[in-house]
Amino acid sequence: MSVISVGQAVVLGAVEGVTEFLPVSSTGHLKIVEGLMGIPVDDHAVVGFSAVIQVGAIAAVLVYFFKDIVRIVSAWGRGLRDREERYHHDYKFAWWVIYATIPIVAVGLAAKPLIQGPLASLWVVAGSLIAGSGVMWAADQLGRHKRGEDDTSFKDAMLVGSSQILALLFPGFSRSGATMSTALILDLDRLAATRLSFFLGIPALTGAGLYELKDALGAGVGAAPLAAGTLVSFVVAYASIAWLLKFVAKHSFNAFVIYRIVVGVLLFGLLGTGVLSS
Repeated sequence: MSVISVGQAVVLGAVEGVTEFLPVSSTGHLKIVEGLMGIPVDDHAVVGFSAVIQVGAIAAVLVYFFKDIVRIVSAWGRGLRDREERYHHDYKFAWWVIYATIPIVAVGLAAKPLIQGPLASLWVVAGSLIAGSGVMWAADQLGRHKRGEDDTSFKDAMLVGSSQILALLFPGFSRSGATMSTALILDLDRLAATRLSFFLGIPALTGAGLYELKDALGAGVGAAPLAAGTLVSFVVAYASIAWLLKFVAKHSFNAFVIYRIVVGVLLFGLLGTGVLSS
């Protein structure tokens, strides 16, 4: 029998879709909901399931930003054939995304036992939610928001891409939160920071999902729950992306900061009183 039912998979897919690109930590929310449903958060099959359904959210990014992605990939292909095309920003940006993915891949492979073991604890999630809130608030306040997407550089991409490691090691910190905060510290405006976070997440999350698929199926998650969770994740994530891009164009990240702190404190309370097991 599957360790996750189809009904549970639908709920988790919805949670993944809503939270993957919001700076509130999808991994943290998934672990909280898994804990509330009595699913062991540190089970290898469950960790693999969480990574696989992220592919649904990434598919939503591919569809939503299809024209941008085609433009960037086309520029990259032209640049491989024509030296003159290599001065185009889109060509360079494609390489930056590739290079910026290398650090998280290296750390993910090297630290997999920790990520699927001690660092999967809900205590870590609670602490990371609150700590990440402080980083996000400071970044939003200190950043000058003066640089747009066309002003991004190789240095920006590498620093923002490498910041994904924080979320990998500390579930609850949030991949989106880490990347957006880093981009804001580098003085990118909120919309540019959000879009850069989306593009840098495509290879990292897709790779993680495909890498974990074999383990998730082999360790006790059925094909039906995986399919259901991934499909729901795609639909909900698409709506979440559209909403977030409109929101950040006119608002600060303060609402997310407050929400994260409330959830983190609540989680500490549930763990401390024994309502949830770490």
